[in-house]
Amino acid sequence: MEVVIVPDAAAGGELIAEAMARLLRRKPDALLGVATGSTPLPVYEALAAKVRSGAADTSRARIAQLDEYVGLPADHPESYRSVLRREVLEPLGIGMEAFLGPDGTAEDVQAACEAYDRTLAEAGGVDLQLLGIGTDGHIGFNEPCSSLASRTRIKTLTEQTRVDNARFFDGDVDQVPHHVITQGIGTILEARHLVLLATGEGKADAVAATVEGPVAAVCPASALQLHPHATVVVDEAAAGKLKLADYFRHTYADKPEWQGI
Repeated sequence: MEVVIVPDAAAGGELIAEAMARLLRRKPDALLGVATGSTPLPVYEALAAKVRSGAADTSRARIAQLDEYVGLPADHPESYRSVLRREVLEPLGIGMEAFLGPDGTAEDVQAACEAYDRTLAEAGGVDLQLLGIGTDGHIGFNEPCSSLASRTRIKTLTEQTRVDNARFFDGDVDQVPHHVITQGIGTILEARHLVLLATGEGKADAVAATVEGPVAAVCPASALQLHPHATVVVDEAAAGKLKLADYFRHTYADKPEWQGI
């Protein structure tokens, strides 16, 4: 696992956006796995700026969704499909025909989960999956003690998660769905390159457990230690609990620039 410590969120966004741009130069129809939330926004903003300047070409890129609410219509403004359309697809000039996501409105949710795993495989697999991390170490909606071999499946949201997400639903927790579809940890690990971005002091414990702790289901993100190409990008605050922070700074500073992340 490579750990890159950057000054701030903007620097992290630029670094990851450049990695995506390089990937698209090598493979113009690359499948990019994206996440929702505030943490990845600097990545999307930096990549959109590259598209506008001509430094990146997303005309053939494809986008894959990490998770989705169950029972929320696809055109609901807070469905993750809608959020990604606003925050990723439209700024990058990518049409919905290049978007892959699970059907959160399916009558048979389990069948929809299995179908999404097949869709990702038939598309050739995710080339780069961008991830955030929760303060408890969750990735996607794989909460602590999720199986490290789990596949795309339905998960029940904790009450705290529903309360936290109520701000997107006019502050009304009753509007927040109880269930989501999420790529499982086993599914996530099939991506060719995993890039986790974490910013802020509140993520420091989770980052330390992910990078320097044991591989354990209690910290789902620790499964990244099992991946052959995993990159953890953190700002100084999120790196605050890393015992090997100086080592990570040294190795990245002396890395050949052409190698990227």
